[in-house]
Amino acid sequence: MSPETGSVASLRLDKWLWHARFFKTRSRSAEVVSGGHVRVNARPVSKASFAVRPGDTLTFAQGRTIRVVRIVGIADRRGPAAEAQALYDDLSPPAEPTFKEAGAPTAERGRINRKDRRAGRLSKQGPLD
Repeated sequence: MSPETGSVASLRLDKWLWHARFFKTRSRSAEVVSGGHVRVNARPVSKASFAVRPGDTLTFAQGRTIRVVRIVGIADRRGPAAEAQALYDDLSPPAEPTFKEAGAPTAERGRINRKDRRAGRLSKQGPLD
């Protein structure tokens, strides 16, 4: 698969997203596009059959991150990940660092074990109860 084939100058948006491996299935990529969650060159697109070409810029949500990619090439099939990454330039801003929530267990404390649970029960009841 070459990044650009001479016979294919454009490709359906849902098919390109699937070829570039942003979504596992073509139907999932079509759902995202039909839901109006994709922008092509800063304009919202709601049709999966919208034709994209090299040079177009796509903006869409993938999980909790916003992806911004520039189309570099069009493929005639869905190839391996290495070939898929050659189809676009990633313009997304770097991911922000995530912080642990206050209630999340830490490595030093960990999960409570049987001994600690019994010690807590004895301290609440008293030794003779």
